[in-house]
Amino acid sequence: MSGTEAFDTAAGEAVTVGYIGLGNMGAPMAKRLLDWPGGLVVCDARAEAVEPFTAKGARAASTPAEVAAAASVISVTVLDDAQVRDVVAGPDGILSTARPGTVVAVHSTISDTTAVELAATCESAGVHLIDAPISGGAMGAQQGRLAIMVGGTDEAFAAVSEPFARFAELVVHAGEVGAGTRMKLARNLLHFISFTAATEAQRLAEAAGIDIRELGKVVRHTDAITGGAGAIMLRETTAQLAETDPWFPILSHARNLGEKDLSLALGLGDRLDVDLPLAVRALAGLGAGLGVGPGDISTAFQKEHA
Repeated sequence: MSGTEAFDTAAGEAVTVGYIGLGNMGAPMAKRLLDWPGGLVVCDARAEAVEPFTAKGARAASTPAEVAAAASVISVTVLDDAQVRDVVAGPDGILSTARPGTVVAVHSTISDTTAVELAATCESAGVHLIDAPISGGAMGAQQGRLAIMVGGTDEAFAAVSEPFARFAELVVHAGEVGAGTRMKLARNLLHFISFTAATEAQRLAEAAGIDIRELGKVVRHTDAITGGAGAIMLRETTAQLAETDPWFPILSHARNLGEKDLSLALGLGDRLDVDLPLAVRALAGLGAGLGVGPGDISTAFQKEHA
């Protein structure tokens, strides 16, 4: 299926889309496909999850196989690798009825190796499987502002662009099958390390008598302005920079500011007897991570604590 075949060029009509898994993420995503020109087929193990869709004109399918018999682009949002394998290749799975050219988009966060293995299985049947994990949470799904990271062929990516645009604000072609999941894992690595850093910051603030709820307001406000950690993710490589590189003075400035503030926070932590292991690691590694090497403050700190 080529990108233009998201619409049946022979008949001049959009193909039917399918959605399997109508949970907290899947339901709001599928809801935005209710008025898809070629129609929507939905499937979930829970009848109560399907009923609101059929009430608004969608067709219900009792199995993934029934979805694939009707739909040529199918989104899958289920719990884990085992459920994805069953939906795609199980006895009543998509592959038992899917026509060649069908595109199966797995939005669940699964192992990248599972995505690659299932894509190979699908390819033998002429079916495209792409891993298309999502970022933005339930709020992003409700607002239609998700980011989707797609691993798959150019052909498959083009085929899903129009339906994905219904529930996503950003759709990125990460690379071959598996690349979407790898990008999602890197994104979530940052997400949950940031959560851990937030708990460390809260401990310091609390020990200093600061209202951590007010601190949270400041963090959310300023991250919305500056872009948070994503603000430094602009280079094509993590390699160390030459001093003649245009990025060098910019990132050196960021390093200097960061090292100053980290050292001040560590000094406060020492006075309040608050252990700040992430701050110690950040001070040691910030400059190297930015590609400009450690600054004077980090170098002095490492010597002092050697």
